[in-house]
Amino acid sequence: MRRSMIFRITGILLMLMALMLLLPALIALIYQEESLRVFLISSAITLVIGLVLTFSVRHPRELRTRDGFIVTGLFYFALGLVGALPLYLDPLIAISFTDAVFESVSGFTTTGATVLTGLDDMPKSILFYRQLLQWLGGMGIIVLAVAILPMLGIGGMQLYRTEFSGRDNKLTPRIQETAKALWYLYASLTAACAIAYYLAGMSWFDAICHSFSTVAIGGFSTYDASIGHFNNSAVEAVAIVFMVLAGINFALHFWAWRRKSLMSYLRDWEVRTYLSILGLVGASVFGVMLLSGEGLASIRPVLFQTVSIATTTGYTTENFSQWPSAAPFILIFAAFAGGCAGSTAGGIKIIRVLLLFQQGLREIRRLVHPAGVFHVKLGQEPVSGRVMEAVWGFFSAYVFVFVVLMIAFLVLSGTDGITGFSAVAATLTNLGPGLGDVAANYQGVSTSGKWLLMFSMVLGRLEIFTLLVLLTPAFWRR
Repeated sequence: MRRSMIFRITGILLMLMALMLLLPALIALIYQEESLRVFLISSAITLVIGLVLTFSVRHPRELRTRDGFIVTGLFYFALGLVGALPLYLDPLIAISFTDAVFESVSGFTTTGATVLTGLDDMPKSILFYRQLLQWLGGMGIIVLAVAILPMLGIGGMQLYRTEFSGRDNKLTPRIQETAKALWYLYASLTAACAIAYYLAGMSWFDAICHSFSTVAIGGFSTYDASIGHFNNSAVEAVAIVFMVLAGINFALHFWAWRRKSLMSYLRDWEVRTYLSILGLVGASVFGVMLLSGEGLASIRPVLFQTVSIATTTGYTTENFSQWPSAAPFILIFAAFAGGCAGSTAGGIKIIRVLLLFQQGLREIRRLVHPAGVFHVKLGQEPVSGRVMEAVWGFFSAYVFVFVVLMIAFLVLSGTDGITGFSAVAATLTNLGPGLGDVAANYQGVSTSGKWLLMFSMVLGRLEIFTLLVLLTPAFWRR
């Protein structure tokens, strides 16, 4: 383990975060808000910490693979703390340190679970800051660092791999160019979303803020009622389109843009499965609503909530936890699948769900034809046994971690089963809103329960293994 390089890279990333804190400071200056001082102080503290870590290293060396895991885990921990500074120091918000860190971690992991209320009356700089946290976390601030800091050199690949998962995401021969391409796409999609929101009826401030959390699939809003505040079908339509787009592999967006062809999407098995699952979940929820006597008027909210929850965005237009029968649980289970690999969505990822389904079909065929030889395929291409082992390993770890976290949360918080199940599900999948006592917000969760849920958020954002590997003795013996 190369401690010097780990501290240096963590320091560089914190200095980058210090610069990001100047953006909400600018908003505070424009709107003449007292929060300006808070953001400047937070930026200065973060910058000093970053400088100390960076320049305390005299002889930096190349970053190795396992060092990338340490930097990623350490940085998310540090980011949660420094990101909490503006929220904790601002007297207008007046929340505890735990709540400030919870809000910060929820933002950076694009979970969207909140402990804040009264958003409608909060300073615009604070509202912008929450949305910015999610936007930075969506593509990953580490990927941003790889894109703009060539001093990371070869070590940039190790950071990129540990934070940004997906299939064939190295789009160019150089990893720095790949990271830049992904951020150009991300920024362009965000700009298009902001313009669309504005044309649909939002103010420029709300349009920009909501474009940040929509493309990041985060779910934070500038209003307590979320997207439901606008009660505007055009706004909801824009949100649906961009949530669906953000849930697709950004590498696929890149190739579709380069080839100027929409067929790239139609030929991709993961995208076809992704859209099919959205349609199936929406039809199932709508069927439940019809059987419960809700009528055709439920089409609009069902469509919106299906896309929002299934993509793990977490926007709401209605309190879906109060929907009849099995509808809320169908939506929560849909969030476990999440979006495509290489997207900003959370969850297990559609490609893994598809491969698990294909594996199940293969086992059924083997029972019918014991002597037959069957392969798991994506289209006409067989999937290697190593890939299937990795998928099964991830799925097993995911289920095991979920069960352990749920039991621990129930013990620590003393809450009911539905609240415990949905709170862990909503944080591990980076969804945000849950059921029961966490349907509206997480303010009532105990302090120990909040820290556990923060750990769950980071686990979900880094897809389990990146963080779990740091907890294994074998990792530290190497």
